[in-house]
Amino acid sequence: MAAITGSASGIGFASAQAMISAGAQVVLIDRDAPALTKAREILGTAALPLVLDLLDPAQCAALPQRILDMTGGRLDIFHANAGLYVGGDLIDATDDAIDRMLNLNVNVVMKNVRGVLPHMIERGVGDIIVTSSLAAHFPTPWEPVYASSKWAIDCFVQTVRRQMFKHGIRVGAISPGPVITALLADWPAEKLADLKAKGSLLDAAEVADVVIFMLTRPRGMTIRDVVMMPTHFDL
Repeated sequence: MAAITGSASGIGFASAQAMISAGAQVVLIDRDAPALTKAREILGTAALPLVLDLLDPAQCAALPQRILDMTGGRLDIFHANAGLYVGGDLIDATDDAIDRMLNLNVNVVMKNVRGVLPHMIERGVGDIIVTSSLAAHFPTPWEPVYASSKWAIDCFVQTVRRQMFKHGIRVGAISPGPVITALLADWPAEKLADLKAKGSLLDAAEVADVVIFMLTRPRGMTIRDVVMMPTHFDL
């Protein structure tokens, strides 16, 4: 049994599709009800949609129990994937945009992971994957707010991993370069078109393939962090 946040589209949807193809049942968590309905139609009965707004404190706090209620009390894999993107010059970012992005990209991830850990600790097994970013490893000048959120969450992943391996729980991050998802919606159209033409963007399905690789290693092995980028992407 798996659960994925932000799974109505992009990397989350691709990850769900890959896990279902591998035989899992997956709770699809997203605030976009119509998109979840469409995802369920594509993925079939192994997809269990859960409409939930992680930026609502009460709904966020209820997430772990709602997942367990839908899965018969069992959760093997949690993929914390939901996130927001704020790019461009810092001086142009609004306070509200900064607050929303840092809340979802950092605070919510920490709360969600903390929420599912007691169940996994009790069972003595589990996998947690967090969608990070290449921006967690490079001070990307065109996205200082977003990059800072991913640096923070990368530190979180590595420290929690050290606390959890004694419980049989693997914690890792997938850090892709630019992926064709809604997170790039505010990139200049000419930049996206140029990168696509040059083969400098990843597909979400390629990221999902790496997620499956991480999850299917022998239990004695943890893939701590995978950094993946298009071959022709130049930092």
